[in-house]
Amino acid sequence: TVGLIFVTRRSVDKIEKMKVCTCLNPLHTCLAIFGCLLGHTKISEEMRDETLVKMIRVIGYTEGMPVVVDPGVMSAEAFIGEVLEKRFPNPFVPDTPQRIACDTSKKLPVRFGETLKAYVARGETDLSFLKMIPMVFAGYARYLTAVGDDGKPFAQSPDPNLEELRRLVAGYELGKPFDTARLRPLFQNPEYCGVNLYDVKLGAVAEKYFTEMNEGAGAIRMTVNHYLG
Repeated sequence: TVGLIFVTRRSVDKIEKMKVCTCLNPLHTCLAIFGCLLGHTKISEEMRDETLVKMIRVIGYTEGMPVVVDPGVMSAEAFIGEVLEKRFPNPFVPDTPQRIACDTSKKLPVRFGETLKAYVARGETDLSFLKMIPMVFAGYARYLTAVGDDGKPFAQSPDPNLEELRRLVAGYELGKPFDTARLRPLFQNPEYCGVNLYDVKLGAVAEKYFTEMNEGAGAIRMTVNHYLG
């Protein structure tokens, strides 16, 4: 009556991976990072931001769905549809990007790295056709600067690796030249990205995005919109 499905443990594991690696958690983490950068304070509020809605739809449907784990007992597309149409826009789920941004360095390798590894597992080593997943990694590097898209500082959420990673962007100033080679310990480390982004042709892409996000106030939204097309 209420829609309960009795399944094997193996199916439960597949459902969990479908959710965590494609249909919900990656979208949540994207909204967390860019919500902080763009000054949002509620996930439901972000779902009225056309740029961010387009971004997570691309991450879920276009870039994640081709390698989603199919549990067989439910539709991944229907699941993600409910997430986007009902869960995230619900103002009575009072979640914030600041809370979801906690421990982001620990979440990225699972929520995005597993998708990259799934592409590699099926024989693809040049993943430069992906646009929004590397945008998330670039956005996280930009998040580490603690400077929002409005040029003002914002408070970062707790993360066990935050102090170490913030050293990579020490001395950062919005609109000033920044040597993106300093970001390579982040982008080439599977502990943070799931894979070495340079091995799958995404490291230089993430560096390029970061540079474009650094051009001045408003550059983050402008960069995302540009690559959304």
